[in-house]
Amino acid sequence: MAKLLIVDGLAKANSADFDLIITDVNMSNMDRLTLIDELRKIPKYSKKPILVLTTERSDEMKTKGKATGAIGSIVKPFVPDQLLAKSSNRMFSIFYR
Repeated sequence: MAKLLIVDGLAKANSADFDLIITDVNMSNMDRLTLIDELRKIPKYSKKPILVLTTERSDEMKTKGKATGAIGSIVKPFVPDQLLAKSSNRMFSIFYR
């Protein structure tokens, strides 16, 4: 299976309009801080929700994630229902305030 590079992901983000971005903390060619910074520079993603997948459980990591512009994190491993619930709740609270 081919690995999607973050640069490819940024190009895809520019060519489409996603309602939600889900990214991992540990990536091979760019850290999530840089990725979120780059996404936030794209006008259509300046306020879109970004969820971060992580193995980190510390409050410090949660604080860093939110400081970068992520709306929340999901600790791995997780069950699909957890991801659906968290992303649905976040999407609802952002778009239907």
